[in-house]
Parts: sequence; C-alpha cells; structure tokens
Amino acid sequence: MLARARSLLPHGPVDLLRQLVLFCGAYWLYRLVRGIVDGRAVEAYDNAREVINIERGLGLFFEPSVNAWATTHSLVNDLASWMYVNSHFAITTGALAWIYLRRNERFYFVRNMFMVAMGLALLGYVTLPTAPPRMMEGYGFHDSVAAFTGVDADTGSAGVLFNPFAAIPSMHVAFSLMLGVTMAQMTQRRWAQALWYAYSPMVTLVVIATANHWWIDGFLGATVAAVSAVAAHGVFARARPEVWAWNAAPRHRAEPALP
Repeated sequence: MLARARSLLPHGPVDLLRQLVLFCGAYWLYRLVRGIVDGRAVEAYDNAREVINIERGLGLFFEPSVNAWATTHSLVNDLASWMYVNSHFAITTGALAWIYLRRNERFYFVRNMFMVAMGLALLGYVTLPTAPPRMMEGYGFHDSVAAFTGVDADTGSAGVLFNPFAAIPSMHVAFSLMLGVTMAQMTQRRWAQALWYAYSPMVTLVVIATANHWWIDGFLGATVAAVSAVAAHGVFARARPEVWAWNAAPRHRAEPALP
C-alpha cells in the first residue's frame, strides 16, 4: 500500500501530508479570526456604510443594479449562486490537487502564493471587518445564494464555516485570479487558456451579482493576488530557486520530500 502511494505521489505521502497540514492550518486560523470579528458587528456595518459612501463618491455604486439584474433572470441567478458556492472550494481544491500531481515542479510556487494571500486576508479581516452587501438592509439586495441553497450562511450550523464579515478583501477574487493565471500558463490549448483567463472576471461578476462582495472588495482581492505573486517570485523563489521558483525543474521521485 505504501509503495503504491509512493508511485502515485510526486514526493511520497510525507510531502503530501505536509502540504495538507499547511492548508488545514490556514483554515483553522481563519476559524480563529472568525471568532474574533464576530463580536465586532457594529464596526463591520459601519465599515460597509463607509464603502458605500466611497463608491457613491466615485459614482460607482452599481452593486444594487447588478444584483437586481441577476435576480430577475432565474438562470443567471442560479448559475451565479452555484458558481459562488463551488468556485472557492471545489474548483480551487481540484485545481491545486491537479497541479500537485501533474505539475508538481510548479506547485510550491503556487502554494507560497496562496499562503501569502491567506495571511494578507486574515490581516484584512482582523483590521477591517466589513459586512457584505447582502447584510445591508435598505439597499434592495437579495441574498441569492441563501435562496438557491435554502441555507442562511450567517446563522445556525452553516455559520460555523463562514466569516460573515470577511468582505475585505474578496478571497473569491484573489483565489480565482491566482489560479486562473497559473492554470492558463500551464496549458497549451488555446480554448483552455481562454477559459482560465476568463475565470477571475467571471468570479468577480458572480460575487457582486450574488450580493456577497462590494466591487472594492474585488479590487482589493486582486491587489492581494498581485502582491502574493510578487512575494512568491521576489522573496520565496529567490530563497530556494531550485524548489520554489515558477520555472523550477521537475524533481525525481527518488529525491527527499520537499518542504
């Protein structure tokens, strides 16, 4: 059994376990932060109103219109809700697993990029808790995801898995941008490249259409993705170019597990 696992995994089960621990550790930090910001609801709503004021000042407070347009078209509404529920976890997890198994020499660059992004996101959630549009009464927002799934993510058992005030930055946008660009660069088929390059703009539209993020959240999520890519390239890759660089050469299975 162990020999079979070693033959299927690029660097054996120990390295796989190490990567799972890293990502699970980031998840539990997220849970910890959720507990911290849950008691700051007043501040979160105040910050959301400040976002609205900024967007109105820029003449770009268009989230109610986008949400209203989506909810009046049942197919668009259902597709957007399905995409919101599945893109952040299922598509991200599946793509990361594929990179680890099939493009392992690129995985450690991507992993470092995601770790930096999640660290920046946690910092943002602690310092700037912000209520999403769907929680702002009086602006006409419709919580399409709750209507689609029949589950209110802000209450009950579902609330354990979600941070209701994790609007800034949008990690849906950050994850989709980091993943979309890297996956597009790893495929030779033009139709697949086009789909992956379109992935992040699609997710950005989805998070606004479902009233789960302000467009400013998406902009800051894209900024987080860009900073994380620069850090992965300019800091981590320089520290260990033979393993952590984007263009690291494929490693042989017989070599020791990587960090």
